[in-house]
Amino acid sequence: MTSDTTARMLRLLSLLQTRREWAGLDLADRLGVTVRTVRRDIDRLRELGYPVDGTRGLGGGYRLASGADLPPLLLDDEEAVAVAVALRTAAGGLTGIEETALRALAKLEQVLPRRLRGQVSALQGAVAGITWEDRGPRSDPALLAMLAVACRDHEILTFDYTPRHGATAARRVEPCHLVSSGRLWYLLAHDLGRDDWRVFRLDRISAPGPTGRRVPPRPVPGDAPADFVARRLSAAPTRYRAVATVRVSAGHLGAHARGPAGRIRPVSDDTCLVDASDDSLARIAQTLAALGTDYSLDADPDVVRYLRDTATRTLRAVD
Repeated sequence: MTSDTTARMLRLLSLLQTRREWAGLDLADRLGVTVRTVRRDIDRLRELGYPVDGTRGLGGGYRLASGADLPPLLLDDEEAVAVAVALRTAAGGLTGIEETALRALAKLEQVLPRRLRGQVSALQGAVAGITWEDRGPRSDPALLAMLAVACRDHEILTFDYTPRHGATAARRVEPCHLVSSGRLWYLLAHDLGRDDWRVFRLDRISAPGPTGRRVPPRPVPGDAPADFVARRLSAAPTRYRAVATVRVSAGHLGAHARGPAGRIRPVSDDTCLVDASDDSLARIAQTLAALGTDYSLDADPDVVRYLRDTATRTLRAVD
């Protein structure tokens, strides 16, 4: 195989890894060759063990299918650096992900070109993470991966779900999007049994099962999935109620305060409400402290008592 053919096949493999399916004509245009040459290169990839599926006809094309083993991935310089840094600072909230990420990082660093290894080392040396003791719920990375594929393929899923209050029940849903909030992960899906949109916490999902049935994507009502989830979470029943009235506009507070946009509700041009209600008194205090401005508070007695005790301890500490 000549060097030109090898380079072209590597480019072809890279293209197949960036999109779910390619039309033969599109691949030929990208590679600057004929459709016939693309077919020959696809056959060569198959001989090398790459599982490339093809369909004939007007809407036909090629896709890199899943095989028995993970095929080599081709990454450009920016992609390789991004993956290495992401592995180094692997997302929290997933059981056992840190050790798995470090194993994958060790394999990647062995094959990184010297010019990229220096960039990754510099980034790792300059970036440090803070590890807090975490006793909160953690999600299964295998479940996260399964749900991500179902969202991408618009495949109906079944699973058992245990709500905060109530018994475990079977659900059948059309998955739409995964949303992370802090160390918690949520699935936004259309619940077929209830004919309505629902938000499911991943750590409360069990016994997931793909059905093999794919459906057209269902648009999320109103806005972006993350904003929709934030609003649903803020409207969900909580153990403690706490609503702050802030004398700034909702737009100003949303741009300067830390917290989900779904918690902020405009009242007038210079006033908004912030729903800090939560199951945790400590998280309510954190939400209110992050406002960074004065406010009045309408809250349950337990919240008021907790805030007063916290403020008293703080004043004693700085006196």
